[in-house]
Amino acid sequence: MNPPTGATPLIALHAVAIDTETTGLDTTTARIVQIGAVSLFGAEKIDDAPLDLLVDPGLPIPEASSKIHGITDPMVKGAPKFAVAADTLKDYIAGRIVIGHSIGFDLTVLEHESRRAHMAWQKPRSLCVRLLAAALRPGLPDLSLDAIATWLGISITGRHSALGDARAAAEIFVALIPKLHQRGIRTLAEAEVACLALRAELESGDRAGWVEPVNRPAIPAFQVVDPFAYRNRVSDVMGQPPVVVPSSAQARDVITEMVSRRISTAFVSDAGQPGRPLAEYGIVTERDVMRQIAAGGDSALDLTVGEFASRPLVSIRAAAFVYRAIGRMDRMNIRHLAVHDERGNLTGIVSARDLLKLRASAAVNLDDALQDAAAPAELAAAWATLPAVARALVAEDIDARIISEIVSEELCAVTRRAAVLAEREMLAAGRGAPPCPYAVLVLGSGGRGESLLAADQDNAIVFAEGEPGGENDLWFAALGERIADLLDMAGVPYCKGGVMAKTPEFRGSLEVWKVRVADWVRHSRPQDLLNVDIFFDMRAVHGDTALSDALFDHACDLGHAEPSFAKMLGESIVRGEPFTLLGGFRHEEGRIDLKKYGLFPIVAAARTLAIRHDVRARGTKGRLQGLLELGIGGDADILSWLTGHSFLLSLMLSQQTADLNEGIPVSNRIETGKLDHATRARLKSVLKTLQHVPEVVRSLMFATPQTEASISP
Repeated sequence: MNPPTGATPLIALHAVAIDTETTGLDTTTARIVQIGAVSLFGAEKIDDAPLDLLVDPGLPIPEASSKIHGITDPMVKGAPKFAVAADTLKDYIAGRIVIGHSIGFDLTVLEHESRRAHMAWQKPRSLCVRLLAAALRPGLPDLSLDAIATWLGISITGRHSALGDARAAAEIFVALIPKLHQRGIRTLAEAEVACLALRAELESGDRAGWVEPVNRPAIPAFQVVDPFAYRNRVSDVMGQPPVVVPSSAQARDVITEMVSRRISTAFVSDAGQPGRPLAEYGIVTERDVMRQIAAGGDSALDLTVGEFASRPLVSIRAAAFVYRAIGRMDRMNIRHLAVHDERGNLTGIVSARDLLKLRASAAVNLDDALQDAAAPAELAAAWATLPAVARALVAEDIDARIISEIVSEELCAVTRRAAVLAEREMLAAGRGAPPCPYAVLVLGSGGRGESLLAADQDNAIVFAEGEPGGENDLWFAALGERIADLLDMAGVPYCKGGVMAKTPEFRGSLEVWKVRVADWVRHSRPQDLLNVDIFFDMRAVHGDTALSDALFDHACDLGHAEPSFAKMLGESIVRGEPFTLLGGFRHEEGRIDLKKYGLFPIVAAARTLAIRHDVRARGTKGRLQGLLELGIGGDADILSWLTGHSFLLSLMLSQQTADLNEGIPVSNRIETGKLDHATRARLKSVLKTLQHVPEVVRSLMFATPQTEASISP
């Protein structure tokens, strides 16, 4: 269980709802007579092992108090003292968020009891369902536990018992999560900020002597990460070509081959050749052979390896970062991974031995939980680990473009998993399996590999055949709806512009897409240009990649063949003014929009010139480098865009990780007032340089690529 941060979604919050019954309501003198606690995981309440403790207060229980909670002196005789009960409660909470109704009272009593028992006390991070309900319904006349439960349609059993009230608080929190989500309160920090805004409620508790019921969001301490795992791809460390033996080979011969090659693993297939689809292969290790010998003696060496090879292969993309391989090996408890290319063909192998160069003391942090996530809460929990890692990588001076690639990898992974879960939901609902091959595409910054932490959904579906409104289209419309809902619950919000596969304009058969793209290219209406901004950045994350490859190549062919289209794209790069008349940054509420004034000109220029000059890279860096290789543009201009791109991404990532943990809505704007003098000066210089992007694009639109002969002296 990862420790919660401000960025942890409420749906993925590991928490404990608690309640105490006491000898009275004066927190300075009240003694605890009962503790109840219920553990829960976001919207999935877990109460199969609740905590229900009677506590000996060490003094008589007033009759008036007993009339409320029903606990009398004979009932607590022989019960543990507070010090023992407190240790049990501490173990039960185990670093999770504490939730309750009017939780400030319970926390204050626990603090005073701890001091009397000479025990160390540290207030846990907490949320109050009373305040959360008030934030949602400011006009609710009664914020008692009973009134909130009635509003939400919850029946309370065991009222005025610690366990009954704790369970009621847990059920109320579960019911509040979707309502808070609809109001844009999705994370722990955002919930804390919403509660802290209720000054009248907080002041009432303060007058009663209660501790503050929620914590003030803060940026957590830096995590330790190993830069190697985030700088390098699996292709950098894998063994290639992989050793493949025929299924008919005898075990003794394969062992001989392993010894001669100094390897411990070989792939097995009927063809005995690498480079084919993963489904054709099994894997056999030295340990597998030894197990066969242990079970059958020397005769096991006469077995063919096809008889005991393990299938199916556990694999990973060659383009994946090393942290993903480490996480997968750890999750699957294996020592080898098959490596495949983008088309799913076997291309290499990576082993635990290959990864020994990693520092053993450094954490990887981003695990492989997304691969097996079975519900939105699990998707959200995995996605929520990303901001802390991004912040640590910024501190390690990792190139911001690499960090944004990692964010994009996770965005693509969560979209891929959402598609798998959506397919399962379609089957469970009786809608059947996919009616034809299809691919889920991530568009925009995610497709370019340049996502930041303010990412929303930009996705599409291309399927093999079917007309708009036909049976196939309707099936994929329902799939797209489920994908969008799952992603939104996981913390990747709906696209406000409707760029989602559930929207008719962003799904269709390959032929429908081809007609659609041709219409965009040849007519170039303003809305078409907006679609192009994200469409040409597509990346397939699930399904048949051949469909997406065919669509991308078709779009590039059309775009390159229509010079007027690229010209129109270039003219749409509007030069914004990032400075005031006095030369200061153009702020909105103390922040400047770096996407509008910085990233957009660079990204749009790279895309436009890449389409015009047929550079088929999807990322901004690859496009700019491709232009340089063609001799398009002067080194000074292109290199300044490359360095400026990385610098702007770094500033935005730093701001976004801080905002997430402080409960501030994540955006593309940064607070320049917190930058040091040198950084502010560099930012001004970069933005001034980018003022000339439209003119440079116009000058390069019809530039002629230079061959080596033409540019040699």
